[in-house]
Amino acid sequence: MGWLFIKHNRIYQSSSTIDVPWTDKELKIEYTTYRDKTLPGAEEKWSLKISGLKNEKVAAEMLATMYDASLDQFKYHGWNTPNIWPTYYPDFYWNEMTNFSSIASNQRYAEEPDGKELYKQYDYILSTMSGEYLNVRTRGNMYYAFDSYNKMDISGSVADRAEMKVMAPPPTVNEVVVVGYGAKEKGKKDGDADGIGDVMDKKPNTGQQDPGVKIRKNFNETAFFFPDLRTDSSGAISFSFTMPEALTKWKFMALAHTKDAAFGYSTHEIVTQKDLMVQPNAPRFLREGDKMEFSTKIVNLSSKELTGTVELQLVDATTNEPVDGRFRSVVPNQYFTVAAGQSEAVKFPIEVPYQYNNALVWRVIAKAGDYSDGEENALPVLTNRMLVTETMPMPMRGTGTKNFSFDKLLNSGSSETLQQYSLSLEYTSNPAWYAVQALPYLMEYPYECAEQTWNRYYANSLATFIANSSPRIKQVFEKWKIKDTAALMSNLEKNQELKAVMLEETPWVLQAKNESEQKKNIALLFDMIRMSEQLNSAYDKMKNMQSSNGGFVWFKGGPDDRYITQYIVTGIGHLKKLKAFAPGQSDKLNAILTKALPYLDVKLKEDYDNLVKYKVNLKTYTPGYTTIQYLYMRSFFPEVAVAKASQTAYNYFRERTAATWTTQSKYMQGMTTLALFRNGDIKTAAAILKSLKETSIVNEELGMYWKDQSSGWFWYEAPVETVSLLTEAFQEAGKDDVAVNDLKTWLLKNKQTTNWKTTKATAEACYALLIQGTNWLVNEPVVEIKLGNMTVKSTENNTEAGTGYFKKIIEGNKVKPDMGKISVTVSNPAANGGSPVSWGAVYWQYFEDLDKITSAATPLKLVKKLFIETNSDRGPVLTPVNENTVIKVGDKIKVRIELRVDRDMEYVHMKDMRASSLEPVNVISSYKYQGGLGYYESTKDASTNFFFSYLRKGTYVFEYPLFATHTGNFSNGITTIQCMYAPEFTSHSEGVRINVE
Repeated sequence: MGWLFIKHNRIYQSSSTIDVPWTDKELKIEYTTYRDKTLPGAEEKWSLKISGLKNEKVAAEMLATMYDASLDQFKYHGWNTPNIWPTYYPDFYWNEMTNFSSIASNQRYAEEPDGKELYKQYDYILSTMSGEYLNVRTRGNMYYAFDSYNKMDISGSVADRAEMKVMAPPPTVNEVVVVGYGAKEKGKKDGDADGIGDVMDKKPNTGQQDPGVKIRKNFNETAFFFPDLRTDSSGAISFSFTMPEALTKWKFMALAHTKDAAFGYSTHEIVTQKDLMVQPNAPRFLREGDKMEFSTKIVNLSSKELTGTVELQLVDATTNEPVDGRFRSVVPNQYFTVAAGQSEAVKFPIEVPYQYNNALVWRVIAKAGDYSDGEENALPVLTNRMLVTETMPMPMRGTGTKNFSFDKLLNSGSSETLQQYSLSLEYTSNPAWYAVQALPYLMEYPYECAEQTWNRYYANSLATFIANSSPRIKQVFEKWKIKDTAALMSNLEKNQELKAVMLEETPWVLQAKNESEQKKNIALLFDMIRMSEQLNSAYDKMKNMQSSNGGFVWFKGGPDDRYITQYIVTGIGHLKKLKAFAPGQSDKLNAILTKALPYLDVKLKEDYDNLVKYKVNLKTYTPGYTTIQYLYMRSFFPEVAVAKASQTAYNYFRERTAATWTTQSKYMQGMTTLALFRNGDIKTAAAILKSLKETSIVNEELGMYWKDQSSGWFWYEAPVETVSLLTEAFQEAGKDDVAVNDLKTWLLKNKQTTNWKTTKATAEACYALLIQGTNWLVNEPVVEIKLGNMTVKSTENNTEAGTGYFKKIIEGNKVKPDMGKISVTVSNPAANGGSPVSWGAVYWQYFEDLDKITSAATPLKLVKKLFIETNSDRGPVLTPVNENTVIKVGDKIKVRIELRVDRDMEYVHMKDMRASSLEPVNVISSYKYQGGLGYYESTKDASTNFFFSYLRKGTYVFEYPLFATHTGNFSNGITTIQCMYAPEFTSHSEGVRINVE
């Protein structure tokens, strides 16, 4: 409401807003049955009542969830009631400035001299809450805050406890020694002067749980998620759930609404605790050779002093056998005495044995009279050595005998530090089977960039295509499912968190131990229901990485990437060409194309406009790699017309590409061939294929390849992708079956142990091998292979019907150097027209010290250094960590990585390992910018990963902080870097060890 009047030549104006609240659209949520404290693993039943403004009954639906409140330390989570009811905003007012105006005097600005300012930044972990025992961490220092009773709050969340791992003595109270999570007063007597009585006559660990103690194992971070709870006739809602077994604080949230859009929101907190609790301070992982003190805090919430024993049990996760002796856990059972409302810390010295690479299960069990508690979890144990894989393919055509010499294996006896891991023999009569084997690799690749997400979708689509178009292969999968009655997923596959770190850091741990395990994994990929779920999941992730302008980003948060967009659209074109769209996916892929193709058309027009703008000679211009990739990509979609605004650019570049193909690389010539052939220029396409064939080298064993076919740093310098594309060109434009088979021969010669080095190479090779050649499925020759004095026959190794595939794995202790003398005999192949082809390979895996592994020269150079950061009057001071430097628990460690690059590179991955005693501060992965360089930083349990879409020539320095959390001697691992599209060019830093006290 506004009013205005004039009196005595003065204007009087005012306005008021009358609020009409929407209180009739607010719901009340009352808790009729609710407990703010409960036991871990307890069965709970809650009741809530929902009512309107005047407590009237309402029919409402409610969304309810409960999760670990510690997650809010990383990213706060909360709901807001929808703001849909209108609110008045005054947009109209009287304007009195037409006849009357005012002016203010101006003050002259006087420039002040620059002042000196010292900026200090502190790492802030926890918020201050009244009456709690807090840990406030600063750079290089840690302080305690005590309440009036000098007690510690133990009802905090997991994140609270995680940040209380290390604390310094308080400045104004009795001296406190802190180990792990807990604190204890000095002066207590025991055999080791650690304040904890040792029990030397403990019962041996049998690997079995104590039936009298409930071991907590379920540490799910979400207690429940109920999206569709409805009120009964009285307006009440009741639901039951089982609390996870973590000792932490939980956050409950409820959002209710009615049909007439009334809303209510409520949140509460609940704590799971016990009178006697153990709170172990376990690291994220262990490395062989590490020496550490496994610490745990014992908390007494009862009203009396408790005396009892605490025990550490170590069990091999794969055999369920105790391994306390191997880990030198000499004091696994200790006495403790904890006053009422207090806590004590207990330390268990352990040493991780060498050559132990299995997952480790640990249990901490405390008992004091009628009180008990226990916690169990698993840790991956990583190797401190590098696993090296050497491979020797064994191609055969027709019948006969051929001898092979595996020289590196023959000479392996000269190394004193080399440790044999395994020797694997693999053979199949169907080369297309290698493409089938490679598909699970596309599904398991751990990084979430747009290309890998697309290749997950691509692998599932190809798997669906194979299962539907090759009945014989589908029958094999069905036989495997019937034969293997046990669950297809192993224990490691069920534990996704453990699997992730094991897969990334020690992939050989998850390697199939026998032939049936490998078949399970492939059969799981070809499960039709699972394929449908994975397709939808991969599509949703991929769709979210498409920008509003139609382009795709490489990693979320980065700029749109033209090459990645063209690569994904080309992949859609491959599926379209094969008619391999999965059921129900056609409309989804067309939705991507509807945005992506106009985006790429605009980019092409911009290229042409820039040529005109900068007055480039259009008659002599040679199109670049991205332009030719565009023309190849566009040839898959002749039914979608090029945008009119881009038509001139499209015609120009197509004409110049046809005129300048002789100056291009083999990869670009293959793309040009298909682009021109599909647009009616058959003459030029035939000339290119003729030139390619004349300049190629054809070998009976190696197939067809080119002498100048070398690896480089850029996407267009990739041999596998080049041959895969030329296979497509000779098949479609040349109709040359002989050349196609020779090119497939080279692809399979290049095949490594489980993949073609990268997901991109794997996807392209799978496409090339599945274009034609299905008649190879019927070839079932009899194969006999001699490895030194050992003979392996296909007839004795349960070869699969229709594929002839078999695999023999020889354990490391049985591998001998003379097995490098190999003889292969093939007889009685099935007659099927053309040359029968069979393929095999030997894979030799061994562990070797990092400084003894030979690698190719590389233009990448890495130097990794550790520093201890402390505060001074002049700011932070960095002290280098050398061989004899002792790090203290609680020290802030600064990791510095110096990277030198002598040329421009694309799509580079750098991985920095760290010691198990160092805890990262940067736990949220994100896209970052530094010195004009954009990159994606991803923090994992055992490493920090850096992804560079484009790395210019120069020197770069990367730094990130860690905190020391455990005492002992640890391996800090190495830093490695490689181009994801030319992985044979790699570099790594030296391995070092650190001491923490």
